[in-house]
Amino acid sequence: MEVSAAWWVSFNVGVLALLAFDLLVLHRERRPVSIRSALWLSLFWIALAVGFGIGICRGWVGGYANADRGAAGLQYFTAYLLEESLSLDNVFIWVLLFRHFRVPAAHQHGVLSCGMVAAMAMRAVLILGGVALAHHFGWVFYLFGAYLLWAAVRMWRPARVAPAEPARNPVWRWLRPWMRTTEDNPGGRIFLRRRGLWYATPLLAVLLTLEMSDVTFALDSVPAVLSVTSDPFIAYTSNILAVLGLRSLFFLLQHIIQ
Repeated sequence: MEVSAAWWVSFNVGVLALLAFDLLVLHRERRPVSIRSALWLSLFWIALAVGFGIGICRGWVGGYANADRGAAGLQYFTAYLLEESLSLDNVFIWVLLFRHFRVPAAHQHGVLSCGMVAAMAMRAVLILGGVALAHHFGWVFYLFGAYLLWAAVRMWRPARVAPAEPARNPVWRWLRPWMRTTEDNPGGRIFLRRRGLWYATPLLAVLLTLEMSDVTFALDSVPAVLSVTSDPFIAYTSNILAVLGLRSLFFLLQHIIQ
């Protein structure tokens, strides 16, 4: 069953509104996220994801027919747990990136929130493109399966994988000669305007590196989710809600490491 465009718009508007409230109201002062705040935010995002899945099962979300609600709900929870488990690696990558670029703790929440908006657009393209390919070319699932097997072998043999070097981000290296940059970063901004000109701060390098790492992990997790469900709405919503919860888990991990 095809979900109407109204549900797509409502979901994205709702997520963006929550992100804006989190960034502009709860963390307006740009202070380091406390362990108590990270714990409550983690519980909130998990409860929201579970409530969304219950809404699908009950017919409150998506407008699924009675006969399809049970299967749709099962696919959603399976895809959500799969995405949450596969994306946990992102959290450790974020820790390494922020330490490598020496990002102050007060600025990390803002960078992750901005990166989340870009991740939503990127994952929508990957999921919708993957569903379209699978719909027209059924054999594409064999390619997804082969890629996942290759990724599993690569993870099983980590000694042969070269360590990540965030400073060598190819996108940042390509952009930097063409952009005005500054080492100053008052207030944790990504761009600064001085004397009528815009300058990129080092946080842009961090944001670009975060997005590159998210693309890498999405290439593993999106095919796995599409093997669970061919419904683009379920695949997309489970993906986004799982990634949203990772931000708070990141700050919990930071406190645990300390």
